[in-house]
Amino acid sequence: MTRSTSLNRDTNETKIQLSLSLDGGTPPAFQPSAFWDKIDAEADPSAADHAAQTSTTQTISIDTGIGFLDHMLHALSKHAGWSLRLRCRGDLHIDDHHTAEDACLALGSAFKACLAGCTGLNRFGHAYAPLDEALSRAVIDLSNRPYSVVDLGLKREKIGDLSCEMIPHCLQSFAQNAAVTLHVHCLHGDNDHHRAESAFKALAVAIRHATTVVKAWEGEVRSTKGVLY
Repeated sequence: MTRSTSLNRDTNETKIQLSLSLDGGTPPAFQPSAFWDKIDAEADPSAADHAAQTSTTQTISIDTGIGFLDHMLHALSKHAGWSLRLRCRGDLHIDDHHTAEDACLALGSAFKACLAGCTGLNRFGHAYAPLDEALSRAVIDLSNRPYSVVDLGLKREKIGDLSCEMIPHCLQSFAQNAAVTLHVHCLHGDNDHHRAESAFKALAVAIRHATTVVKAWEGEVRSTKGVLY
């Protein structure tokens, strides 16, 4: 089964185009959008996305207008093994809330769509990830029960242009629309950048484990209810 999708999310506050492949490779084409067609026609061809990386196995291109959010979603995609193209134009003249929240809601929706109909999944995943002095733990259940507990212990007001209060909210927004149960904790660390990045990397590895298909379980849904997605 091809675990990929593309979507547009348009509101009065944000305009988002997203293309996601959980197994890397080439992500699907963006959905048509008059808004983004106009942006592309007016864009400077020499301008680069905030977070872009192409390898033999992945294509990652992220531009939300918030550099640190791009950096976190880049880390998440890289270590989860995804190919992700995501771009957003939001009302940053107000603040970063709508842009950060909506980008992660859209990512959660795409993640859930990619897994629709999948069987044989590990379902549960957990991981620890360090970044220098910081260490984070993430646990995820592909439960179809949206719930999240996130404690990163951030102390600064902002990292770059992203409010620290929005960083756990981004993870909560992803969990909400992905319909997963998510627990992410930074266990210790002195530097807020390190604390946040170790959390996103731990989540990435946990997601990779949870979404792995176990050949012996193909055709099965790992639930006593018999259904997840």
